[in-house]
Amino acid sequence: MNLIVLIGSGAVGKMTVGQELMKITDYRLFHNHMMIEPVIKIFGKFDGKVIEKLRGDIFDAFMETPYPGMIYTYMWAFDLQSDWDYIKNVTDKFEKTGGTVYYVELVADRDVRLERNKTENRLNNKESKRDLAVSEDRMLREETKYRVVSNEGEIRFKNYIRIDNTNLEPDVVANIIKERFNLPDKENIEMFSKVKIEEAREDEIEQLHSMQIESFMPLYEKYHDEGSPAIESLERVKARAKAKNRKYYFIVKDGARVGAINIGCKESENDPSTMYISPIFILPRYQNQGIGYVAIQKAFEQYPEAKTWKLDTILQEKGNCHLYEKCGFKRVGEEHVVNENMTLIDYELKK
Repeated sequence: MNLIVLIGSGAVGKMTVGQELMKITDYRLFHNHMMIEPVIKIFGKFDGKVIEKLRGDIFDAFMETPYPGMIYTYMWAFDLQSDWDYIKNVTDKFEKTGGTVYYVELVADRDVRLERNKTENRLNNKESKRDLAVSEDRMLREETKYRVVSNEGEIRFKNYIRIDNTNLEPDVVANIIKERFNLPDKENIEMFSKVKIEEAREDEIEQLHSMQIESFMPLYEKYHDEGSPAIESLERVKARAKAKNRKYYFIVKDGARVGAINIGCKESENDPSTMYISPIFILPRYQNQGIGYVAIQKAFEQYPEAKTWKLDTILQEKGNCHLYEKCGFKRVGEEHVVNENMTLIDYELKK
C-alpha cells in the first residue's frame, strides 16, 4: 500500500490539498487533526503518546482495506531526531507492504498562511484552531521553536517534491502531485466497501420479483421483448430460486437493497467451473454508480472455483456492454436477433 506524506508548517494547506488529492485518486485522507481533536476533547489536553498510538492503530487497520494508498499530513520538525525517527517508522510500515512512500513538502509565505488559518474549511475540521488569537500565536511559536521548513537538499528521499503553494489553488497543487508521481486515476474502489451480495431467502423472492420488474420495465417499454424479465411471472422466479444449482443474491449498498443477481450453473451441465449470471439488475434510481461492476466482482469472489463465466445482454445497450467488457468479459458466438430493434449477444470470461 502506498503513502503520500504531506509535510509543511501550520496552515500551509496540507489538509486542503489532501482533500483535493482524494477527489482525483482512490487514496484516502488521514489528516493530522483527525486524531488530535478527539484526544483533546476526551482528555482535555493534547496528549502526544495517545495520539501516536491511535495513529498507529489507524495505519495498521487501513492496510487491511482494498484502497491503494493513504494521504497523511504531518508538521515535521526537522531539527528533532524524534520526528525523523517517526517518519522512518511510518515509512517502514507502508514499504513492508510492498508500497511506495511519496513525500510532498508545501511551503508558503507567512502572511498567506495567517489568512488560511481563518478559512472556514480549516475551522470546521479543526476545532482547536477556532480561537484565532491562540491558534495564530501557537503557529508563530512553533515556527520559532522548531524548524518546520527543510533546508535545501536535506530531504534526500527518492520520491520527494517541494511545492511553493503561496499562489496556487489546492486543486492545482493536487494535480501537480498526481502528475509528478504518476498516480492512477480515481476508480470506484470506495464502492467495494459499500456494496455486498446477500443470499435471498425463499420468503423474500416476492420482493425480489417486484424489484426485477421495476428494473427491467424501461427496457421492455423500449424493445417490447416478450422474453423480458420485466414480464416474467412470480412463479417462474420462485422456481429459479428453488433450483439446486442456482442462487439469487440481493445486491446491497449501505444497507439498502438496490438490485439482485442470479448465479449458477446449468442443470444439464451441473459443472461448477462454468457459472452463468442471469439475470443481474439494479434499480433505476441506483444505476450509473458503479454498483453493477462491484456486484459482479463480489460474485467472482463468491465462486472462486468457477473458471468460466457467461451471460448475455442487449447489443443496443452500449452501457451494459461497456460494463461487462470492463469486468473482463469478451463477446463470443453469434448474434441473436429478437426483433427489429433488439439483438442479444453472448459474453464469456475465462479466469
